[in-house]
Amino acid sequence: MKHYRAQQGFAAIAAIFLVVGLAALGAFLVSMSNTQQLTSAQDVQGSRAYWAARAGLEWGVSKAQASSCVTSTAISTIDPAFSVTVTCSSAAYTTDVGLNPPTTPTIYQIKAVAQSSGSVGGVGYIERSVSTAVEM
Repeated sequence: MKHYRAQQGFAAIAAIFLVVGLAALGAFLVSMSNTQQLTSAQDVQGSRAYWAARAGLEWGVSKAQASSCVTSTAISTIDPAFSVTVTCSSAAYTTDVGLNPPTTPTIYQIKAVAQSSGSVGGVGYIERSVSTAVEM
């Protein structure tokens, strides 16, 4: 009569290995899902920041058209989630390429930056900037 005592407990080791493997796979999938949700939220916030900066740029252009170029202005009414800062500089130059009388147009450099609260490098920090030049 033969005894097979050496094979006793083999199913328990296989079951433990299977449970540990499935737990690791589940943890990986949860981590991947969280990363995808965070990336999607940052994409939406980035789009909002771009459009807030764009609105600030349009505000700066309207101020330049009224000849009231503001050096630096913070606008908080565009989007409550972002602080928008608009900077404007102007330079006048004279053209005398055969024009009588010479013209003196002004170039306005306007830049708008929209940024969320938090610190640079933080998970929730978003910043977008747009700029333009206007000749009048």
